[in-house]
Amino acid sequence: MDMLSLLDEVQTIARNGLLFSENHYDLERYERLLDLAVKEYAQILQLPNSEVLETLKKEFGYITPKLGADAAIFNDQGEILLMNRSDGSGWCLPCGWVEPNETPAQAAIREVMEETGLEVRVDRLVGVFTRYAGMNHSPHSMVAIVHLCKIVSGQLTLSVEGFDLRYWCIENVENWHATHKHYALAAYQCWKMGSCWQAVSE
Repeated sequence: MDMLSLLDEVQTIARNGLLFSENHYDLERYERLLDLAVKEYAQILQLPNSEVLETLKKEFGYITPKLGADAAIFNDQGEILLMNRSDGSGWCLPCGWVEPNETPAQAAIREVMEETGLEVRVDRLVGVFTRYAGMNHSPHSMVAIVHLCKIVSGQLTLSVEGFDLRYWCIENVENWHATHKHYALAAYQCWKMGSCWQAVSE
């Protein structure tokens, strides 16, 4: 287990403990655990302790992995639509976090519109993928739900979230964002064979 994976588990235990515990001494212990995690996060991420703590405390309720929605869109030649992210982390499928009171499919459709200017419909579920804390320097674990989508209308329009937006032959992409190559390959098989994968761990 690397340090980010360890911190993700420690801060989750601490925050869930603070949510459910009523014992004064247990609350003190969970506060101490959270404080230790915050200090290590701050050092690794080069952020002030107060900023890390504020970020962690913004989330209420039971702490669960982040949930992301991704959209795989292919042209007739089997090339996949990718965006070169403006944060410099590489090429990715249109994607984003699922918002409160939103289904993953709705989130995928919204993200495609925001990032590409295209209106799409969800055709099939490609799969459910888990990315652990520490993979690709991510500070938290997350679950990505990848959808195979078809274009309904619109024209490709680059948003402020990307440097470039275009269709790629998957084999020609050199700089992938995080684990998106894995998502793209799974989506390609789904698109080509007419069947999809489910419940996949990275």
